[in-house]
Amino acid sequence: MLVLISGWLPAQKPEHCDCFVKGTVKDRETGQPIAGAILAVRRTPQFATTDAEGRYHLKNLCQGDYVVECRIVGYKLTTTKISLQHSAEENLNLSEEEVHLQDVEITARRVWSLSQKPTTLESDALDQARGQTLGDALKNITGVTMLQTGATIAKPVIHGLHSNRVLIMNNGLRQEGQQWGSEHAPEIDPFVAKRLSVVKGAAGVRYGSDAVGGVILVEPDDLPTQKGTNGELNTVAFSNGRMGVLSGTLQGGFSHWRGAGWRVQGTLKNGGNIQTPDYFLANTGAREQNFSAAIGYRNAQRGAEIFYSRFQTNIGIFSGAHIGSTTDLLNVIRNGEPFIKSDFTRQIERPNQDISHDLLKIKAFWMIRGSRLQLTAGRQFNYRGEWDLHGPQAALRPSLRFRISTYSSELVWEHKPTRQKITGQIGLSGLYQRNTTGGRPLIPDFEQLNAGIFAIERLVQDKWEWEAGLRYDWRWMWVSEFVGRILTPQNLHFSSVSGTVGAVFNASESLAFRTNFGTAWRPPNVNELYSRGVHHGAATFEEGDANLSPETAYNFMTSAEYHTTHWHVEVGMYRNLIDNYIYAQPQPEPVLTIRGAFPYFKYTQTRATFTGLDLNSTWDVTPKLQHTTKLSYLRAYDQAQNDYLVLIPANRVENTLLYNFGTIWKSGNTQASVGHLWVDKQRRVPPNSDFMPPPAAYHLWSVQLSGEITLTEKQQLKWGLSAQNLLDTAYRDYLNRFRYFSLEQGRNLSVRIKYIF
Repeated sequence: MLVLISGWLPAQKPEHCDCFVKGTVKDRETGQPIAGAILAVRRTPQFATTDAEGRYHLKNLCQGDYVVECRIVGYKLTTTKISLQHSAEENLNLSEEEVHLQDVEITARRVWSLSQKPTTLESDALDQARGQTLGDALKNITGVTMLQTGATIAKPVIHGLHSNRVLIMNNGLRQEGQQWGSEHAPEIDPFVAKRLSVVKGAAGVRYGSDAVGGVILVEPDDLPTQKGTNGELNTVAFSNGRMGVLSGTLQGGFSHWRGAGWRVQGTLKNGGNIQTPDYFLANTGAREQNFSAAIGYRNAQRGAEIFYSRFQTNIGIFSGAHIGSTTDLLNVIRNGEPFIKSDFTRQIERPNQDISHDLLKIKAFWMIRGSRLQLTAGRQFNYRGEWDLHGPQAALRPSLRFRISTYSSELVWEHKPTRQKITGQIGLSGLYQRNTTGGRPLIPDFEQLNAGIFAIERLVQDKWEWEAGLRYDWRWMWVSEFVGRILTPQNLHFSSVSGTVGAVFNASESLAFRTNFGTAWRPPNVNELYSRGVHHGAATFEEGDANLSPETAYNFMTSAEYHTTHWHVEVGMYRNLIDNYIYAQPQPEPVLTIRGAFPYFKYTQTRATFTGLDLNSTWDVTPKLQHTTKLSYLRAYDQAQNDYLVLIPANRVENTLLYNFGTIWKSGNTQASVGHLWVDKQRRVPPNSDFMPPPAAYHLWSVQLSGEITLTEKQQLKWGLSAQNLLDTAYRDYLNRFRYFSLEQGRNLSVRIKYIF
């Protein structure tokens, strides 16, 4: 039997003890839940016992620090610390060893929303996605797909929405770059993250404008606070593109400064031309060099942290997407094969993208009479150079250059419980941004100033949890637009209110319901307003509309979560109504320019609805065999035109069978899985609205084998073998902007080794 006993350190008034902690307790080696674990709080009557799935729920806890004693029969006592500042959800993974467990610090993670539960990738699920892009990793979450530009560029899509409608919070800071382009992938190294979380639906109250479709949280682990050094080394090799990835992390605490810690991390990636089942894709190599470092100090009353990261990549753009004449372009679309084919090479030619992103963040918090005050400030600089395929000057300098600097700050006060029931936070945020462009004109230079104020309050009772929030945002833009050769300044101002109200009903220990109604808004981006010209990275000709209005989203979500000893299922339904929805509408004919022939897209807006369903089911068929089903259904409708919308993810179902062999020789928790993904043809498209009809439905098979080897008390080796698109299926995906020119990536074998020390 496992026993967790907490000693309450600081003195607290009983009327302020309204926090709770809930989560699961699992065995780290096998991943199986630990039933019958007792969690008791010393000097108080509160206690909880984990059920058959390892779930626990501790109620009526006070804010403050706790000393936790952990015992498993036959093992020595381990003491840990837990810092509880707000109601939280914390999952515990425990290891059995021949010697006593080492001291571990457990920090409860604050959750900003009760009724919008984030879906998280961590531990083994995150390890299996190591070496891939952020978009590739997140597609493992139900309701999340990818918008692709060829085989090397992917952006996450949440319930059919992407780019400026999906916010990415990188280590607590709003990621800002040139995210408006379909081929402008997030400049984030996934190896920085210990957890990747997705909040689906409108989240405008907490995060401000642009959180129309959802929020992606890239969360590193807390810095260590005890002396000693540890780390990990990840190596990944992929057969397709012959890509190699090497990433390392080293961290530790200071022997004479308890509470202080540091971390350094770096990643190298190198790959060549991607191969479809029938041919190589010319000029699709990628290079990446990333680095991050952090140092900080914290105790129960205050803390501060400085974080810096640099992301740098050079990406080849598929040469077959750049075609010299309209006739050739139409022939490629008609034949479905590129004119330009090549053998394997690692060399990156024109066209390509050269991108770097620097991020500096400073965060500090103070505990003031039971309340928490937190300040976060950051500076980001993003450079993007896009090298053209044509023209005598193309080899000398990029044809498009974007430089964007962003300064942001946020001040949040989390107050102590009032009237014994209500907790919440009040915040102020600000952002200043300056963007300059060079080369041939596509978008104008601009400056931008954002300001926002918000409040969120929560009420937790026996079976009910309530929350409500309100926010107001302002945005000012000063745009330097070229009309012909004349510079015409444009001053724009937008403002709007956002709100949220939600509830959670815990009907029983096995059944819970969540409902949330939220609003968000998004002013039109500069490219949607003023772009006109060839966007070489996307291989398109794009034209904006200066008369576009801000988008306003009204999002309703409801879900039910049910679990028993052997079955866990979660089903969620949503409806997102977006007034003045802005999208790039394909035009009937391509455009011929001096740089070649390109598909023509023009920005327009309408009133759109996104209605869908997500289902996630896990069934323990036997103690060793597990079946998982993920289903995503989405229907997007243009109410103004009384027709469907273009470029919406197709419906899909994924099934996985996983078998846990347990311990084989020295390899602990060895698992094997086989997966099948079916993606339907996107049948809901307006007639004659695209250059080619949506591709056919397709089936993809995958297999995976993974295990662990314990080398010493502190050293462990994790390994994994996998095969994606196992049968080398030839297919096209509707959300790949290069589906006009080529097939998708073929079979891809990978080897992953993670050394923990």
